[in-house]
Amino acid sequence: MLLRAYAKVNIGLDVVGKREDGYHILRMIMQTVDIYDEIELEKLEENEIKIKCNLPYIPTDSRNLVYKAAELFKNKYNIKMGVLIDVKKNIPVAAGMAGGSTDAAAILKGLNKLFSVGASNQELMELGVKIGADVPYCIDGGTALCEGIGEEITKLPDFNNIILVVVKPPFGVSTKAVYNNLDLSKIRRHVGINNIIKGMERRDLKLVCYNMKNVLENVTIKQYPVIKAIKNDMIVLGAQGALMSGSGPTVFGIFDNMLSAQKCFEFMKKRYNDVFITRTI
Repeated sequence: MLLRAYAKVNIGLDVVGKREDGYHILRMIMQTVDIYDEIELEKLEENEIKIKCNLPYIPTDSRNLVYKAAELFKNKYNIKMGVLIDVKKNIPVAAGMAGGSTDAAAILKGLNKLFSVGASNQELMELGVKIGADVPYCIDGGTALCEGIGEEITKLPDFNNIILVVVKPPFGVSTKAVYNNLDLSKIRRHVGINNIIKGMERRDLKLVCYNMKNVLENVTIKQYPVIKAIKNDMIVLGAQGALMSGSGPTVFGIFDNMLSAQKCFEFMKKRYNDVFITRTI
């Protein structure tokens, strides 16, 4: 079985509180983009989970979210056969684009079909939240408002076919470290999530981009000023707006025409390896 696991960006990301267990309470708009990992699944007679990956530095044991998803699924539905999982990574790693989470979500959906279990998406989401906060969203993808720790998902009208240029600088960022360094008392202005949703519903890019904000930039840009430089360059090159996705370091720019997007892509490609022109889907 061949699967595609799609990346996401955050059109807005707000942190509105912190739970007693240390998890942050979020309010964010997630959006699927047309950048994806390719995953091949194959049943094995022996009861084990084997993982292959095209990137040598990705762990292929129980540290991998794909392994965790397969193990969780097999235990939950008492699957006594094994599975070989071959992952071809295209989504940048440690980039704020849910690469690991979307792979885990794809495994839950894929094994559900491969072993004819018949679990609903809701059941898979409840399993997924045990792996990571972004996994439930990645089960369905599309355009959604995610709240709580990411598991309270409200579908929004589609915001598809919007042109994006995506740039991942040459380093990864630890999501955990970013949240640990976030000082909630220093967030002066929260994100206009409701205004972003209005803009998306009207397909008014100016309204969306005016209200686009990610409070985690406060932490990540301090450590990596290049993120701010990429955002500024994108605006100069014709982006309607530019924002860091998730905990970073990936930056995306929203464009209203392909010509400007192409110019921005060519400019960025001379400076960075991981640069994409893509669309929301």
